[in-house]
Amino acid sequence: MTQNLDPVDLAITLMRCPSVTPTDAGALDVLTGALTALGFECERLRFEEDGTEPVDNLFASRGTNGPALCFAGHTDVVPPGDISQWASDPFQPEIRDGILYGRGTSDMKAAIAAFVVAVSRVGQDCGSIRFLITGDEEGPAINGTRKVLTWMAENNQSIDACIVGEPTSVSKVGDVIKIGRRGSLNGWLTVHGTQGHSAYPALANNPIHALMAYVSALIDQPLDAGSDHFPPSVPVITTIDVANETTNVIPADASARFNIRFNDNHTGESLETLIRERFDGVATETATTYDLRIRVSGDSFLTPPGLLSGAVAAATKDVTGYEPELRTDGGTSDARFIKDVCPVVECGLTNATAHKVDEHVPVADVHTLTAIYEGVIRRYFAEAS
Repeated sequence: MTQNLDPVDLAITLMRCPSVTPTDAGALDVLTGALTALGFECERLRFEEDGTEPVDNLFASRGTNGPALCFAGHTDVVPPGDISQWASDPFQPEIRDGILYGRGTSDMKAAIAAFVVAVSRVGQDCGSIRFLITGDEEGPAINGTRKVLTWMAENNQSIDACIVGEPTSVSKVGDVIKIGRRGSLNGWLTVHGTQGHSAYPALANNPIHALMAYVSALIDQPLDAGSDHFPPSVPVITTIDVANETTNVIPADASARFNIRFNDNHTGESLETLIRERFDGVATETATTYDLRIRVSGDSFLTPPGLLSGAVAAATKDVTGYEPELRTDGGTSDARFIKDVCPVVECGLTNATAHKVDEHVPVADVHTLTAIYEGVIRRYFAEAS
């Protein structure tokens, strides 16, 4: 491969690898070949834990002078689902009427290809560049970016700023840049009452009625009013389960699950404390007990507007003519791990078809993103030096 790389061609080559989490299927070989030809030293890193499947990752580096700019992304994709619902094979990408179709177009093999080609266009004297590519972003995220970051620290591989190629754009490429993300908390609540006959409710303590009070305590009173860069934290009830098929029995237990995407007014720990305080009050009022299991997949974080976000915003305006919006909404990403190491900004293609049947992006958008990335690289090193 040479500096005449085409981002769409490279994206198609990557997309032909059916790298459904955690299978690599040759995607990292494709990237290793492209990056080696551009002067990068490539390290293939395989990690696994007991009870988890091994994951292949790639760390690539070029240059040692000045600050190190990193691109982080993932070659793993979600399953295609029922292939018969696709207009064409999801792993045999096609261009139809200027649109590139296939699994991984939006999320996010085309973005990886765009950054590789952008690097090829700026030459080897632009500054120190790193690639952190995982095969575990769409999965449990155990053997991917987090462990690569640990490996980097143990091997004196530092980075000073990072761009994550997640599909952040909404209506047109580059219209939204993510400078942070909300945290995500999942809760599993089980309320314990007293079983009894439905004809004699006074002799029982209905946990379903009590559960409604627990849910109300969670959702009726706002958790916060938002902050400068984040919307309010909003609890969402995702299921309520009783598993009672008998019509004349009040069950002993009732359960609910909920998710909260929370802002920087909270940490996962402080939010759990707040939830338990509310539930303790309900438990006293309803004479019930409860079990609550909490899992926080990531705290909220913010990269305040500065050198990195400024370079991305300016490069986007240079290429597209419009000012991108700096936002923090959306789901979680591996940026939640990288933010502990350096400033991180997410910028990628449109997300409207990510994870969907007939996932696609306009071919022109891939070229636009490539130009934006090239501008970011040039601006970052010019302003950081």
